[in-house]
Amino acid sequence: MKKEDLKRIFYQSLSGFLSLALAILLFFAIKEIGQIRQSFHWLLGVLTPVIYGAVLAYLLKTPCNFLEKRIESFLAPKHKKRACGITVTLVIILTFLIIYLLLSMVIPEMVESILILINALPQKVDEFAGWLTGQLDGNAVAQRYVNTTIASLEMKLEDWAQSDLLPALQGMMGGVASTVTSVVSMFSNLLIGVIICIYLLLGRRTFARQGKAVLYAMFKGDRADKILKEVSFIDKTFVGFFGGKILDSAIVGVICYVFCMIMTFTMDFPNAVLISVIIGVTNVIPYFGPYIGAVPSALLVLISSPLNCVIFVIFIIILQQFDGNILGPKLLADSVGLSGFWVLFSITLFQGFFGFTGILVGVPVFAVIYSFVKRLVIMGLQKHGKTALLNEEDLQLEMPETEQVPDHIPEQKHN
Repeated sequence: MKKEDLKRIFYQSLSGFLSLALAILLFFAIKEIGQIRQSFHWLLGVLTPVIYGAVLAYLLKTPCNFLEKRIESFLAPKHKKRACGITVTLVIILTFLIIYLLLSMVIPEMVESILILINALPQKVDEFAGWLTGQLDGNAVAQRYVNTTIASLEMKLEDWAQSDLLPALQGMMGGVASTVTSVVSMFSNLLIGVIICIYLLLGRRTFARQGKAVLYAMFKGDRADKILKEVSFIDKTFVGFFGGKILDSAIVGVICYVFCMIMTFTMDFPNAVLISVIIGVTNVIPYFGPYIGAVPSALLVLISSPLNCVIFVIFIIILQQFDGNILGPKLLADSVGLSGFWVLFSITLFQGFFGFTGILVGVPVFAVIYSFVKRLVIMGLQKHGKTALLNEEDLQLEMPETEQVPDHIPEQKHN
């Protein structure tokens, strides 16, 4: 038997064996899907601090790169190596300062709003009942129907309080120890995550060089270049989306605060800071964020005056039209490049798979997938000579240039 025939038989046998092995692995994976899911959740819990640190470092990478270049220009050549440490320290301090200022402004107003709501709600209910009675005066059928409805609601509310609310409160009181443990664990993970974030930011250039070295060691030069271009495109998409969305939300929050302050000086308008923070923060959530923030904000305004609530709702509609049609496209046009349908589709799809996390990352992830499929379609049409189906923008589609990482990896000195 010839050597080529033996080699062909060997590769066919190897292919059949690997196919059978994969089929067996898939069978046991489906059979033990519950155990695999538990193992995955356990691994995710173990890696939670690392995930916190990596996400925080990725979000702070751009401001660190921006500040480091400016700081290096002010330092003497012999002190330029200290620019990285100074930059990371400043960015971490500024981040915690911003978080502290937001919490110090929001928490007191939130407590005050809850107290006002608790005190004003019975009065508002009585006023509404009196207004409704006055409107129905002289209509015995309507009054009887309303009284029956109110009595039914009161009975259902009492039953709910006894059957659901009280047991839930008792369960909460009984689970205080586990709640405290969860809170302590969360803060512990956050603290470790911040430490990991600092290490990642300080060594981000070293990690980039090492990653490039591993990539070029595993793949040939042209294939490694293509992978680097894909990674650069993914990074640009995510950084552009989240950076633009945060800036967009900050501008929306400032505009809302200016409006609330004007209303405060001209009319009795409560909780300007709290409402502005709610509108700004929820605006980070694509598509549904404006509506999520507008509902509780409008209820807070409704406590003081129905007229103020109507004015506020009209303002929010105008603000969201300005953000959705002018401000948002200006800041996010180059980051995702998706139509409104695909944005809604991506949010719905990823929310179903990953919950709230899917809502936040669904748009940039789908933008990367959409761009990859689009480029495959363009290459296929070009290969088969069907470029007439493409427009000029598709024909000029190119990948962004890869961020240059130094080829030389300096030797690490070990003490």
